Amino acid sequence: MRDVPGGRPAARLHAVPAADRAVVRVVVLADDVFLRAGLLSEIQGKPGIHVVNGTPASADVVVAMTESVAGLPELVADAPTNARLVLITDAPRPAELWTAIENGLVVLIPRAEVTTARLLRAIADAHQGHGHLPAEQLGQVLHGLARLQREVLAPRELMLNGLSRRETEVLRRLADGQDTAEIAAEMSYSERTVKNILHSLTSRLGLRNRTHAVSYALRNGLI
Repeated sequence: MRDVPGGRPAARLHAVPAADRAVVRVVVLADDVFLRAGLLSEIQGKPGIHVVNGTPASADVVVAMTESVAGLPELVADAPTNARLVLITDAPRPAELWTAIENGLVVLIPRAEVTTARLLRAIADAHQGHGHLPAEQLGQVLHGLARLQREVLAPRELMLNGLSRRETEVLRRLADGQDTAEIAAEMSYSERTVKNILHSLTSRLGLRNRTHAVSYALRNGLI
């Protein structure tokens, strides 16, 4: 670039190679062909968006519009299980909201509030793992989680992270380098009890051994 006359040298701008730009692979689904066409027209050709046609197996983000969340599992049946869901629908009832969460919900947009900017922001947020729910639905989720903990998990001595308090403590101590004998002594358990705790944990979560269990817990932020 040329320098600005009488001023400081102009800053050099370096274009980011197209290959280095983050591209979000998006599949668009709807229970009405015209609704799907409308959504596609909003995002096709936008920078950083690659619309996946045909099978959605390679999608990063699923954008789904539906009038009835009850049909959502069938609508997204072919989508990859790790894809993040941007759902456009009218206010779902609590049971429908849990269905959406079970199918990967990350961002919920009320149908009346859909704009191009809102949709593109939702796709970017979902791709980055940033969730967003309207206040009413967020309240429903928090209430439901509290009820789940109180009525289902607590009687089984489990917490919302899927571990019991003593499983969490044993994993923390393993991560700190203690062996089972040291853990047993500090927790006032027998060494057999500690081994049983680890066996129950690894069996329930399908983990190979205690090293795998510690790795799993650290990777998922459980300890």
